[in-house]
Amino acid sequence: MSRVARSSERRGPSPRERSTWRALPPHCRRTRRDYSSMRVFLTGATGFVMGAVARRLRARDDEVVALVRSRTRGREIGALGCDLVEGDIVDLGHSVKDRLRACDALVHGAAIYEIGVSAARRRAMEETNVSGTRRMLEAARDAGLPRVVYVSTIAAFGNTHGAVVAEGYETTAPPTSAYEDTKRRAHEIALDFARAGLPLVIVQPGQVYGPNDHSAVGANLRALARGTLRYRALGDVGLNFVHVDDLADGIVRALDRGRIGECYVLGGEIARLDDAYRAVAQATGRPLPSLVIPDGLLRIAGRLVPSLREVVSSADGVTFWATDVKARSELGTRPRALLDGIRDTFGSPDDDGPLSAGPGRDDPHRRM
Repeated sequence: MSRVARSSERRGPSPRERSTWRALPPHCRRTRRDYSSMRVFLTGATGFVMGAVARRLRARDDEVVALVRSRTRGREIGALGCDLVEGDIVDLGHSVKDRLRACDALVHGAAIYEIGVSAARRRAMEETNVSGTRRMLEAARDAGLPRVVYVSTIAAFGNTHGAVVAEGYETTAPPTSAYEDTKRRAHEIALDFARAGLPLVIVQPGQVYGPNDHSAVGANLRALARGTLRYRALGDVGLNFVHVDDLADGIVRALDRGRIGECYVLGGEIARLDDAYRAVAQATGRPLPSLVIPDGLLRIAGRLVPSLREVVSSADGVTFWATDVKARSELGTRPRALLDGIRDTFGSPDDDGPLSAGPGRDDPHRRM
């Protein structure tokens, strides 16, 4: 459904209209698509993915209210015209809930994405990814928001063992990491809220990449593009690569037209990590490192070094593969091919491209 023409004099429903909407029976309520523009509450907007969502929403003149842990951390999105609200999803105060109540929609994307974490970091991941998701969805329900999008992950499916799965797949495989475990449980919490009547759409991104990606995968791809990657390891891990701008587009499309109660895989090219390395080498003219660490040696290291155990278990013989056919059909997503996305990220042998940009900021509240 195309967006309606915007009015320069009005940005979303008035407080009276919101109050009237909440008083109506569900079948009589207008959705946010009836408004010329909307006010969207974002979590995780200082991170890689949700920052791209904030930029896309602001580019089409939607208002963005962004939850940030400090205004200093939110300086970049504040420069876009986002309205910054200080707070944290682990402890939502009354002021945050009041600001949420004044919005037309919520996109909850804050999460800690790390592999190979300490016990203390695991507790923080539990509090943010699981308990924080429950708190945000409870707040959205209590605020009577007409539209909520939760950013889950393909990793919630677990290891697909070489199969390409789809929405609704129920895994029997144990989680390969604390991240996968917490996001899987958060996904189930979101489904419970949807079953209970929250107007919720769930999106499940694949492995995100793009300029200023400081995940472990992104750091390795960037090192290869700069000629500083010394070796390759765990290249057989199966991933669904999606460029950050394509993912942001898919999240906004889910906000606009996703069916309530449905999940949408937002992926790109189904490939292996070695395919991404080859794409970077082709795009930049850099040679692939000749040194490849054998998987068997990594398994031994994983048994001996606790911090490596999760890193190996989450990649050794593992595939996170899912089809995005549903999102292409219903949302109209058109993610770029891996090689095209790598070229857009790192340029070509004759063009420094985005590599000339600064290193960016790493944010633990990032999305995979």
